[in-house]
Amino acid sequence: MNDVVTLAHGSGGKQTAELIDTVFKAHFSNPEFTADDAALLSVGGANLAFTTDGFIVSPPEFPGGNIGKLSICGTVNDLACMGAKPLYMTCAFVLEEGFPLAKVEAYAAAMAETAAEAGVRIVAGDTKVAGKGQVDGLFITTTGIGLATEGVHLSGALARPGDAVIVSGDIGRHGCTILLARSQFGIDADVTSDCAPLWGTVQSMLETTKDIHVIRDATRGGVGTVLHEIAAQSGVGIRLDGAAIPVAPSVRGVCGMLGLEPLYLACEGRLVIFAPKDKAPAIVETLRQGKYSGEAAIIGEVTAERPGRVVVRTEIGAETLLPPPGGELLPRIC
Repeated sequence: MNDVVTLAHGSGGKQTAELIDTVFKAHFSNPEFTADDAALLSVGGANLAFTTDGFIVSPPEFPGGNIGKLSICGTVNDLACMGAKPLYMTCAFVLEEGFPLAKVEAYAAAMAETAAEAGVRIVAGDTKVAGKGQVDGLFITTTGIGLATEGVHLSGALARPGDAVIVSGDIGRHGCTILLARSQFGIDADVTSDCAPLWGTVQSMLETTKDIHVIRDATRGGVGTVLHEIAAQSGVGIRLDGAAIPVAPSVRGVCGMLGLEPLYLACEGRLVIFAPKDKAPAIVETLRQGKYSGEAAIIGEVTAERPGRVVVRTEIGAETLLPPPGGELLPRIC
């Protein structure tokens, strides 16, 4: 690992995992410390999920949302991925001296609107102001607590050979949106972030069947990073059908021009689901009726072969290894 922190340490790939394992896990490890999206805790007879997340997206406003909306979605979705109904949240703002108050209010209003949709209450918070140049506008940290659904057991370590791999919609839109919003490439494309609160999506799946092994939201590092994480945690191989992976034509076009892989572009409103093959069609049918999951699809399967590896079957029938994520994938997407 490098002797100093680099942007790659925050991109969700190999360097992020190394930082967590060699520094944070080494010092914080305890029976409740988790590699999943939220910790599951038993408190006074109640089974709760608990999570926290920081948001430093640049730019803070983008087609389909802003940093306020994103800060609610990110935490609500981490709870949902553990099968927990979001109940309460706290938020902390770090503001740069000179930042417009009108923008702070706009982001707070977006947070309130998104929290109302998600059915979660913001009950406490904190505000700090840093000197000019010490913060890039504003940073938001949100913490959430939710009530775990009885009879549901979800973890990145529970994928099994024979599982189907499902995505809840087209991938890579958030990362592509942020990239274009920076106006670095002069590309004009109609791309909107998929940023959305997903507890309703998860709840509908669990009402269809509780026989689901893994649910993850594909944020930093996108679907590709999530698949590598789960393959490693569960000690399984994953085989994808490249032709079945839904990618919006506009996103595919941008990726083609810039040489990017859509599987490694961030999502903020998409889930990756692992479930037994016989349950997968019903899950997909349920998802396609949802507000944020109309393009759900089965994109692959879990195998006992090549544990820890992800293989993609191309449209011409060849198979290629999906390389592990590394380096600076796409900084500051969440």
